[in-house]
Amino acid sequence: MATLTKRDLVIQISNETGLVQSQVFDVVQRTLDHMTDALAKGETVELRNFGVLEVRLTKARVGRNPNQPGSAFVIPPRATVKFKPGKIMRQRVSSLSAAMKREVENAKNGGDGATPPPVPPAPVS
Repeated sequence: MATLTKRDLVIQISNETGLVQSQVFDVVQRTLDHMTDALAKGETVELRNFGVLEVRLTKARVGRNPNQPGSAFVIPPRATVKFKPGKIMRQRVSSLSAAMKREVENAKNGGDGATPPPVPPAPVS
């Protein structure tokens, strides 16, 4: 799957609006900066039809080093950002589920896009 970068967003918005790319970049960057600042203050960022970003505190948990099986250490609680998609985004992304599922199945079956031959039923004795 392809990746959409900030640069790609700037180019697309610039082409759609006719604004200069440097102006669009400045607006996009300032938007992201304000969102980051709000999250750093512990505020929730809600973007209608897109989703909600909120700061959550993870619980402390025990971690283990697979290279040293006997050692265990406590991973302290820390603040993380949780994203909850909005209704419209959730609906649009869910329509992609079937296509991605087919892609994964095709990759498992050799990636040639052809479906595997059907397996004959087992003989009944």
